[in-house]
Amino acid sequence: MKKSSLLQFFVPDTRIYMIIITLLIGILAWYNQAIAVVGVFLLVYLLVYNLRVSNIKRQEWTRYIERLSADVDTATRESILSMPIPLTMLDIDGTITWYNRKFADILEENHQTELLEKKLDDLLPDFHLKELLEKENEELLQVKVGNRSFKVVANVVKRDKSATAEHLMILYWFETTPYENLKRKYNSEKLVLALVQVDNYDEAIKSTDEANRSKVIAEIDQQLHRWTGQVKGVIRKYEQDKYIVIFEYHQLAQLEAKRFDILDSIREIQAGNHIPPTLSIGVGSMGKDFQETLAYANTAKDLCLGRGGDQTAVKRQDDIKFYGGKTRAVEKRTKVKARVIAYGLRQLMEQADQVLVMGHKQPDLDALGAALGIYRAARNRKKDAYVVMSGSNPSIEVLYDMMMEKEVYQKAIITCAEAMRIKGKARTLVVVVDTHRPAYTECPELLENNDRVVVIDHHRRSTDFIENTLLTYHETYASSTCEMVTEILYYMDDKMTLETLEAEAMMAGIALDTKNFTFKTGVRTFEAASYLRRAGADTTMVRQMFQDDLESIVSRAEVIKKAEMMMDQIAIAISDDHSSHAQLVAAQAADSMLAIRGAKASFVLGINTEGQVFISGRSLGEINVQVILEKLGGGGHMTVAGAQLENITIEEAKEQLIQAISEALNEEKEETS
Repeated sequence: MKKSSLLQFFVPDTRIYMIIITLLIGILAWYNQAIAVVGVFLLVYLLVYNLRVSNIKRQEWTRYIERLSADVDTATRESILSMPIPLTMLDIDGTITWYNRKFADILEENHQTELLEKKLDDLLPDFHLKELLEKENEELLQVKVGNRSFKVVANVVKRDKSATAEHLMILYWFETTPYENLKRKYNSEKLVLALVQVDNYDEAIKSTDEANRSKVIAEIDQQLHRWTGQVKGVIRKYEQDKYIVIFEYHQLAQLEAKRFDILDSIREIQAGNHIPPTLSIGVGSMGKDFQETLAYANTAKDLCLGRGGDQTAVKRQDDIKFYGGKTRAVEKRTKVKARVIAYGLRQLMEQADQVLVMGHKQPDLDALGAALGIYRAARNRKKDAYVVMSGSNPSIEVLYDMMMEKEVYQKAIITCAEAMRIKGKARTLVVVVDTHRPAYTECPELLENNDRVVVIDHHRRSTDFIENTLLTYHETYASSTCEMVTEILYYMDDKMTLETLEAEAMMAGIALDTKNFTFKTGVRTFEAASYLRRAGADTTMVRQMFQDDLESIVSRAEVIKKAEMMMDQIAIAISDDHSSHAQLVAAQAADSMLAIRGAKASFVLGINTEGQVFISGRSLGEINVQVILEKLGGGGHMTVAGAQLENITIEEAKEQLIQAISEALNEEKEETS
């Protein structure tokens, strides 16, 4: 600070000279007044001269600054007008107030000539001013103008420095057309991998005379090679029933538009075979590398097989779309897998200290019956075993009351909290039955950080599946989980002993899911029922487990009374029952509505005790209710499915259901046309 003041002292300043001269004249006047008078005149002259010179310099400096500003303004204006990137100036409401030649050229290419005083949002449909203003500084808005692509950045400024000045925006348009074209070309030429498997290869071949078997195989190969040729891909057969197909991504849209009609072509093969072959196709695309794409394809194919086959799953990162799935799963004749699963489960039980069994929330007779079967298997291996469930519900009320009459089951039934307490005390094996979706289990917390989990289920596979299981027995062809567990018990131990109530519970589970052995019933279903009958199951007691109270029967009749027919083939009704029996009443009413003449499917909507809207769907097999309710976030089987919707009224849910039905039926028409 001192140094700065010292420097300023030595800066030339005429005022200092004038002050010194004035002082000297004052001193001179003391000694000689005549000479002092002359000095005063000289001082006045110097003052006038100094003022004149200062004014001349100020005027010259002003002219210099003005000339320099004009030159800068001219250079700036010319630079902006001739800038190689498009510029646009807008009012804060998006009205164009100025633009340069480059921007005009862009709009003129798209037949837009009158630009001033027009809103940019109206001229360019892809441009959204609000979206641009909401973006962070480093983010750019991608805009497409005709065949050209641009990234736009905005700079908001004031018209002048006053506090009340209006704002305006300057938009800078950076063309990215070459980059976007290259990106599009790169993505369109990325390789897509499809894993193709003939679902029922053994069954189809065995149903064919030996002389015609080669024809069936050749026809399958020929159809697949023709299909691959249509997308300019390559195909290789690496097992007798498995193929790998590779093609470019831009061909995938063509296949999806045709809804993978190769499924229909293969199903229509008639070369002496009595069972039509079907395909499961898992398509993986948009992986960060080919290894990830292969993993996508494997996941997609597993989903297809888990959902019963005869369909295609296309997986793009987190997105999965399904096509097909119109036929029922074909029952496998081999029992090798059941025997292998039984042996594997026995080994796991022997290695564990205790076994926890759980089904899905609000268990039905199939879930509880299967859980009791696994419970008995563990007890036969001399292991501590427990069934995790929160309590009774209307669908299992009769069986649950029978169980609570016996002390052994009173101790065997535990809550989720109790299961979590004993989980860490010993080596615990968790067995999940009648569901494969983590969120649907009775106690999802048991699955967290647990690497000793077994899944046994017969539902068509959903995208969310319990991962990292030690053993998975997932067969969609099975009529029920109780049928699968019965086979496991049969092969697990020759000396397996079942309590009568347990055998009756498993028989009731099979009867429930097959609607008293009328739907999805195969040879092995009757074999399982025969085994349970020999174990002591009384069919009269089984029937009692399905008895309802008078109130439920009346409620069911009221639901059926309100049924409406949609498209003369789908019955829809709304249940007014808000009791704890509401879901059971709805499910039973949906079953009964299939008896309406012309009805191929039925849906009943209601509200449960938690305020959620639920939908029960049933079908005779021609209409896939699972595909319909999957559109609403539900799932199940082709003939039995359900869904739950939150934060929605029952009328809105009905509208969404009708829309989902229309979409599914239209998609089916497109596939058959």
